[in-house]
Amino acid sequence: MTEYTLTRTQAWLESLRPKTLPLAFAAIVVGTALAWWQGHFDLRVAVLALITAGLLQILSNLANDYGDAVKGSDKPDRIGPLRGMQKGAISLAQMKRALLVTVALSCLSGLTLVLVAYQTVADFIGFLVLGGLSIIAAITYTIGRRPYGYLGLGDISVLLFFGWLSVMGSGYLQAHTLIPAMFLPATACGLLATAVLNVNNLRDIDSDRANGKNTLVVRLGPLNARRYHACLLLGALLCFGVFNLLSLHSPWGWLFILAAPLLVRQARYVLRERDPAAMPPMLERTVKGALLTNLLFVVGLVLSKVC
Repeated sequence: MTEYTLTRTQAWLESLRPKTLPLAFAAIVVGTALAWWQGHFDLRVAVLALITAGLLQILSNLANDYGDAVKGSDKPDRIGPLRGMQKGAISLAQMKRALLVTVALSCLSGLTLVLVAYQTVADFIGFLVLGGLSIIAAITYTIGRRPYGYLGLGDISVLLFFGWLSVMGSGYLQAHTLIPAMFLPATACGLLATAVLNVNNLRDIDSDRANGKNTLVVRLGPLNARRYHACLLLGALLCFGVFNLLSLHSPWGWLFILAAPLLVRQARYVLRERDPAAMPPMLERTVKGALLTNLLFVVGLVLSKVC
């Protein structure tokens, strides 16, 4: 394999950001576990939901790179890593083609998911609309005249699509019922995913401010954004805890508490370290902390029913 091919392959991997996929998958796993807890499980629906979530995450990653490159937001002086487009290894035309292919694959996977899972016409139409909105949200985060990621609305989008919709949507498509209690773990998943975005934006706060990318971190300021980060992590633990108190009533339901010391240490680190350059290592730790918390919740949910 030539050096050029290696360089091009690495450039696309940097833009695809495969390390972000497990967090998208985690919400589907939580939703599937909640459906199983209610006595329903459909392997076909679960697998298709995982594929669709992964494609939407990839679409969001590619669109983010394209939008930031077009607007000139990602410059060599930023703390975060430069991606393939910023390094000149991927052209605008190539990224456009990649976006079109990913949109097509997302539509195909999402349509197949709905066709396999739906039971009523209302479900079919409703999830087609939600799927369309998910694709639009993934693209317009940084693309367009007024991308919402530049307006400080990225956090609510992550909470909505990587929390509420992913968890409750995947659960509903298998159980075909939606109990109010599912809102709590769905919110917890969304808060943990939002914490990952918040750390990313804390890292890039200076370059984002300079380039007119008014993320919520930029709007809140460095101190309040760090307090907000602690609230996201602790809020997720609170949601899982209240769900156990109201719905599981099992000691196994508290298994997620094993991740609490890790999340508390992360919150303290973010509150203490005021230099944006200290945030890159915390980004990976936040992802791992979120995955561990979700996994422990799922294991506790399963054990609460079988034990």
